[in-house]
Amino acid sequence: MPFLYHTASGLAKVCFAAFARFEVKGRENVPPRGRVLLVANHQSNADPPVLAASLPRQLLFVAKAELFRNPIAGGAMRAWGVHPIRRNGRDVEALRWMIRRLEEEQVVVIFPEGTRHPKGMGKANRGVAYVALKTQATILPVGITGTERIKSFARIPFPFCRLTVNIGQPFSLPPIDGKVSDSVLDSLADMIMARVAAQLPSDYRGVYGEKARVKG
Repeated sequence: MPFLYHTASGLAKVCFAAFARFEVKGRENVPPRGRVLLVANHQSNADPPVLAASLPRQLLFVAKAELFRNPIAGGAMRAWGVHPIRRNGRDVEALRWMIRRLEEEQVVVIFPEGTRHPKGMGKANRGVAYVALKTQATILPVGITGTERIKSFARIPFPFCRLTVNIGQPFSLPPIDGKVSDSVLDSLADMIMARVAAQLPSDYRGVYGEKARVKG
């Protein structure tokens, strides 16, 4: 898997450097080791390769289960470190997979909105807060702009647009003893997403616009 991943991410870097105005800010904020939960806004199917081209560490992703229905595509994604997840917010197996990978001190990427929101951030699923609390992983907030212009898989290698990845300061959630209520998880998820929104221009922040102004 590392060979396939680094080959694909290397090709992505070449394509974005050649066919886009590609800029990554804040690479120095990426922890060089240890478990990291990378949390980003989600606008396009181009977001994963853009992130892979932006960070020095190998990233692991979850993707909607529907993409794995084709056995060839599904096999390729699994080989690249992608795991299927059902988007109803109740995929216990996928949550366990993320927790196991984080316990192995890897970097797991999660798009808490659950689906693409090219016109501004949408409400997060509370699962991001559950995983962060359960693993006590370092949270790395990342804002992506420009991928909303990439409307198809065929355009990913040839974006012909400005792509910007803004990597914020890492942080973590304080441990909480006992069972955590859904309302607390929702509040923590909103707090995490406000950190992501703070990495974005105001017109990308969607439902987290006001919270980002507090965090920014």
